[in-house]
Amino acid sequence: MKELILNGGTASAILILALVIGLGLYVGRLKFKGISLGSTWILFIGILLGHLGLRVNPSALSFVKDFGLILFVFAIGLQVGPGFFRSFKKDGLPMNMLAILLVVLAVATTFIIHLVTGEQLDIMTGVMSAAVTNTPGLGAAQQTLADATAAMGGTPEQVEASSSRLASAYAVAYPLGVLGAILIVITLRVMLHIDISRENTQVLQDEDEENNAFRMACKVENPAIFGRSIHSIVGEENSEHMVVSRMMRGDKVFFPDLDSELHEGDKLLIVTDVQHKDKVRIVFGEEFPVDMKQWQRPGTKLMSRRLSITQSKITGKNLRKLDIRQKYGVTVTRILRAGIDLQADPDLVLQVGDSIQVVGSEEGIMQLAKLVGNQPETLQKPNLVVIFFGIAIGVLVGMTPIYFSSMPQPLKLGLAGGPLVVSILLGHFGPKFRITTYTALGANLMIREIGISLFMAAVGLSAGENFVNSLVNGGYMWVLYGFLITVIPMTIVGLLGRLALKMDFFKLCGLLSGGTTDPALLTFAEQMSGSSRVAVHYATVYPLTMFLRVVAAQILIMIML
Repeated sequence: MKELILNGGTASAILILALVIGLGLYVGRLKFKGISLGSTWILFIGILLGHLGLRVNPSALSFVKDFGLILFVFAIGLQVGPGFFRSFKKDGLPMNMLAILLVVLAVATTFIIHLVTGEQLDIMTGVMSAAVTNTPGLGAAQQTLADATAAMGGTPEQVEASSSRLASAYAVAYPLGVLGAILIVITLRVMLHIDISRENTQVLQDEDEENNAFRMACKVENPAIFGRSIHSIVGEENSEHMVVSRMMRGDKVFFPDLDSELHEGDKLLIVTDVQHKDKVRIVFGEEFPVDMKQWQRPGTKLMSRRLSITQSKITGKNLRKLDIRQKYGVTVTRILRAGIDLQADPDLVLQVGDSIQVVGSEEGIMQLAKLVGNQPETLQKPNLVVIFFGIAIGVLVGMTPIYFSSMPQPLKLGLAGGPLVVSILLGHFGPKFRITTYTALGANLMIREIGISLFMAAVGLSAGENFVNSLVNGGYMWVLYGFLITVIPMTIVGLLGRLALKMDFFKLCGLLSGGTTDPALLTFAEQMSGSSRVAVHYATVYPLTMFLRVVAAQILIMIML
């Protein structure tokens, strides 16, 4: 048995990696006061077993580490891609600006500590990645440093040693990075006298005022709109706030499309919100009581259904081109893509895997279901062709050098940044080019968890050999440096968000956890606040933050070189 474990062969590598991952995930179930480090325990178990003498062939370990990281970031990119650019709209813009400030402050704090203490910048990059719990940033920094070391004539042993230093710094500083972020949230709550119950009540009230849709009926009396189309009146700006769901002309009730002309005396059934109800009256005319019986077509009953798009021919077509309301008398109200709720914009391009929420007659919905497929069981098989071609393109993009005159080595997005960028672009633009990027949420999560587990295990095993020596020979200071990199940016941004931008506590927690890409903080904030709103705000800033963290880690390495 001892020979099997220590012989350095393929079977030995698989056995050790499986042991590290299995033990790490098992221990990760343990919680202290509701907090768990989760899969991060894989890193610590790997360090422990590496310190105790378990070794994996360096080439095999390097492959496992890189491939695991690629799987992890690619799955994240596919997940967040559909909503990536949308996150910059409306409330997402100030949140993303503060998230950028978090990244800049972390880099500035790291560099200042490097200048003041004389600590090597590659070590400080590992500490920074730990302080913001950003594992892909660590991977990108390791890849950049390894490439630079090899390019300058370094031996394979030197390349491995450079990566191990970063991993050791990351492992030493990581625990307090997680705990420090949680401490900041608790401190902000106490210092700013935040009453979560009162915050929750206020947010619910605001949501009721802003988002609760309701029906109102108006008679067309404004001469300025006689003979004009609904689209020319509602326009793109108000299409999300005013939906003309039905029109009555004489005794005839029908579902209008955007090109339907309005005549004097037409009666409209409009779905809007509190903020726009007065505007609806001004634009169209007098409001009158809603009696849903008079808006029903004879012999029809309206219902709401969620349909799954499973016909590949739908990919690449937008709602305007499908003309669903005119052809089927059915209104699309929402689209769910990769777990993200999207507005039913007429120009939104659909793809296989989307779910559409529709309202209409049973007959119309059944006809639409035949068009889109609506066979969700066929979506269980992941589209591996797109995944692996996307990874291949991502690797090419990541390895493409980007030259700057002020840097001795070209900047590369690396094996973390390249696949991440490509997967985000595929997730967002794929449907427009008739590329189906759908992956079931369960399959996406499985790919992501396998990837991060392999990466953590490989990083831990490679760092374990020199971990104790690093800690004893000055590494204990890395804990303090990491704590400062965690606390200073989060405190500044937290105070700005609360005092200057008047963010509610849930939005603030989402900003801080997403801006530090910290799932442990997200879990803690959700448990403390008792609200799932934190996760929504987390997702708003996470994509951009993840990308910037990966690039920032590489830039610090390039500055050192």
